[in-house]
Amino acid sequence: MEWQERNGNWVLAPSQPIGIIHFLGGAFVATAPHLTYRWLLEKLASQGYLIIATPFINTLDHKSIALYVLNKFENLLQKLDNNTGLDIKYLPIYGMGHSMGCKLHLLIGSLFEVERAGNILVSFNNYPLQKAIPFMDQIIPTITDNLKNNWKIDPNLQFEFTPSPEKTQEIITESYTTRRNLLIKFDNDNIDQTLTLQPILKELFPNLVSTLTLPGNHLTPLGQDIDWQVGEVFTPFDAIGQWVKQSLSRDIYVLEKEVSRWLNPAQYSLH
Repeated sequence: MEWQERNGNWVLAPSQPIGIIHFLGGAFVATAPHLTYRWLLEKLASQGYLIIATPFINTLDHKSIALYVLNKFENLLQKLDNNTGLDIKYLPIYGMGHSMGCKLHLLIGSLFEVERAGNILVSFNNYPLQKAIPFMDQIIPTITDNLKNNWKIDPNLQFEFTPSPEKTQEIITESYTTRRNLLIKFDNDNIDQTLTLQPILKELFPNLVSTLTLPGNHLTPLGQDIDWQVGEVFTPFDAIGQWVKQSLSRDIYVLEKEVSRWLNPAQYSLH
């Protein structure tokens, strides 16, 4: 399998897919998800899932981004169904998001009529702009002051995502329709808000929401497996290389295993 760019999406297609995963990445790494999340997505594809990763450029208008990525995804599905040999019409569709990608899938499942077999929400983040993005709390006051001082700008101007964190929570509470959800947080992630999302979804779908705390941090889903080639003679450098590989790879292996288990529990119950 090789990645292909199709209609503004990056696609990894097994010959006989058993399901479809629509992947949306985090704010600053979402423009090239086939590279930044390569290992994780390729492992899921190797298990039979058709991966459609939709890149996007982050703006403050998250509702518009949600509509944009949904349109890209649905237009591609129609083309794949009509113009390829892939029989995908009846395959289950799962949304999978990391960080901001979680918020987009939640908005998609709340604001638009979509059918999803489930959503996988990794490191959900719904903080206001100044806290969601590192150093933004230092940058925004400078930008705002410059605009107010040099242009005829409303002095009450505030920079914030649309919908705001509070409005996003309200939208999810009132309108979210995807019943089965896997929430994943990492034990060393200080910008994760999974525990604020969990009770909202539990109230909506009490028996269909699973929450896991895994080893790792906010960047764990971007991890790549390191191919350390041992020489003919095993040296201390090889020992260090193997240790580094195991340390960096361990957390993302656990993540991939738990996502796969949730997607296909019957397969793991046989092991």
